[in-house]
Amino acid sequence: MIYSYCGIDYRRDISALGSKIKERLNALGLSSWEYCGYLKVEPNEWDALIELITVNETYFFREENSLEEFQKVILPQYVGHTPQNPLLIWSAACSTGEEPYTIGILVQQSGLFSRGAVKIIATDINKKALYKARSGLYKKKSLSFRRMPPEFYDKFFIEFENYYKVKESIMEMVEFKHMNLLDDKLREKMGKVDIIFCRNVLIYFDDVAIKKIIDAFYDILNPGGYLFLGHAESIIHLKTGFKVIYTPSTFYYRKGEKV
Repeated sequence: MIYSYCGIDYRRDISALGSKIKERLNALGLSSWEYCGYLKVEPNEWDALIELITVNETYFFREENSLEEFQKVILPQYVGHTPQNPLLIWSAACSTGEEPYTIGILVQQSGLFSRGAVKIIATDINKKALYKARSGLYKKKSLSFRRMPPEFYDKFFIEFENYYKVKESIMEMVEFKHMNLLDDKLREKMGKVDIIFCRNVLIYFDDVAIKKIIDAFYDILNPGGYLFLGHAESIIHLKTGFKVIYTPSTFYYRKGEKV
C-alpha cells in the first residue's frame, strides 16, 4: 500500500517498517492487517503514516560542490529573468526547508537577479516537515547548520531566542506545497520550471518508481533545463532524455532530446 501510494519501497525490509509504525499501531490498538483497512476508511491517516516512514535528514549547504556549480555556472545562464517572467526552481522533497532556503541564499548572494525575479517552489509529501519549513525557524544547536559558512549567520538569519530565523528577503522567494512525486497529476500541478533539485530522494525508490518520477521531471523542465540529483544517485542506466554533465567535482543533468 505504501509503495502504491508514494513509491517508498519497504517490501524487502518489513522489519524496518514494523519498527517505525509500532507505536502508532499500539496507540490505535490495531494490528498491521487492521491498519491497512483503517488507511482505506481514514485517508487522513496517511499524513500520520508518512511522518513516520519518511526520512527528513537534511541541512543547509548540503553537497556544496553541486551548489557551487549551480551558483557560478547555471545561474548566470538565466540572467534577464524579471518578476513578470521569473526563473522557476523546484526543490522536490524539500523536507524541513533547508535546501530551498539554501538555494534562495545562493540566488541572493549572486547578485544577478532583482527582487521577485526568482521563484522557488518547494514541495514535500510530509505535511509536518512543510509546517516547520514554512516557519523558517531552526534551533541554534541544530544539525541543520553543520555546514553553514560562519559569515552567513548575520547576513541571512535573524537571532530569535534559541533559534535562527531565515530573513524575509529569502523566505519570500520560496513557496511551499504539499506534493506526492508519484501523483499521476504531478505535471499538471507543477507546470513548467527551469531547474529541479531532487537530491538524496531516489535512493528510497525502485527503478520503476524512479523512471516514473524522472519522466515527469523531464516533461516539467523547460527545454535545456537542469536536474540536480544527490551524489549517490544516478539515472544513467535509464533511458531518458537527460544528458549528463561532468565536472571535476560533481555531475548533474540537462534536458536534451528524448531517446
